[in-house]
Amino acid sequence: MASQTEAQPVRKILIVGGGTAGWITAGVLASRFPQRGEAGISVTLIESRQQPPIGVGEGTWPTIRTTLKQIGVTETDFLRACDASFKQGSQFVKWLDGGAADAYYHPFTLPVGYEERNLAPYWLEDPRGDSFAASMCFQTNVCSRALAPKQITTPEFTGLANYAYHLDAGKFGPFLRTHCIDKLGVVHRYDEIVRVESKESGDISQVVTKSGEALAADLYVDCSGFSSLLIGKHLGVPFLPKKDVLFIDKAWAVQIPYPTDDAPFIIPRGDAAKLFQLDLSILRSTVRPGKLLKNDGTLEACCVIQSVRVAAPGIARQNATFDGGTLFLTVRSFLSANAIRATNSLDGIDHCSSNNSTVCALQSISVPVLFGAMGWLLQDQFVRIASATLGDEARASFRAYEPSADFLGGSMPRNFITICRSFQASPFWRGSRSRNAG
Repeated sequence: MASQTEAQPVRKILIVGGGTAGWITAGVLASRFPQRGEAGISVTLIESRQQPPIGVGEGTWPTIRTTLKQIGVTETDFLRACDASFKQGSQFVKWLDGGAADAYYHPFTLPVGYEERNLAPYWLEDPRGDSFAASMCFQTNVCSRALAPKQITTPEFTGLANYAYHLDAGKFGPFLRTHCIDKLGVVHRYDEIVRVESKESGDISQVVTKSGEALAADLYVDCSGFSSLLIGKHLGVPFLPKKDVLFIDKAWAVQIPYPTDDAPFIIPRGDAAKLFQLDLSILRSTVRPGKLLKNDGTLEACCVIQSVRVAAPGIARQNATFDGGTLFLTVRSFLSANAIRATNSLDGIDHCSSNNSTVCALQSISVPVLFGAMGWLLQDQFVRIASATLGDEARASFRAYEPSADFLGGSMPRNFITICRSFQASPFWRGSRSRNAG
């Protein structure tokens, strides 16, 4: 939008509108021209707090990796902050005949040798009848097997297969905003533009905000989306529809169900490391005094039992790997073993709605129980039981079954089976059996 008659150096850039488009623009310009001050270039972004996001999911093209690397973002921080996952292409389902097998991929990795020769004749001679992508590119198999385009040791923004990302657009904008402001020196303003003023040449001279501030720049970039404050409303540039060539020209903000209860999905970093395994100050003792079964089979009821475990920092590294730290689940397995029904997270938990609930299992036990710590601690079990004792009714239930079960720690036994046999011969075991039999 610079004047065609007044050549002048660009020192001030004003970006109108935030979101993904605005903050990527700010990041690219600020990183490309990093010098600030009188001899440098200032980049300012103004956005309205009243403008809601569109609300659709956001997919990207592989070039986004180059952009993120250019503006100084690390891939690790980006993946964590934006709940991003790898995108290796697009799958078109039921676009041809609508049959059960009607699906094909458009992978991001190009076929080997496509620049040297026409591969179509070789594909047409393939008797298997696979799609062109499946015949000529390994990435379709990678996608079908739910595998990643890279390994945990692969450097950032590089891959064994070409890839982009799916991401949470609601988190991507704030992530870029923080990076641009803190690391790249972008000036950020929350305000609304109420008027755009022009020079005699027709170029924009300044924008006036709701707070009464006038902002002038040498270069204006319109990232206001459908509002089109500068290009459309002020300069009158018409919107050019492409309905004659676009099969899809609308975006729906909807959720679709998984096709079956056995549809797979993954949870990264969910299978190995637990904080108490890394930090010995966590879950290091029983909540209250308890009976300690010693190595000689005798019982000691004196005090709070302390942990004898050692830290396992190597588990954190294991949890960062794809093989060791990723949960491979289906909808059915997640709901049955990894999810629990609740109306709130305090006293509205239905502990018996999962078949993997310690609290539910403990409430059904009515015989003496020996908890073998084996070098670990029982505090997590005490905490889980305590979480089931909220309210008078639950506490009464806890007292009712407590006399018939003693919670015992172990003093790092070498031979746990021998200790159990010694315990069975003790007066305590015989007394407990008599109480329950009566």
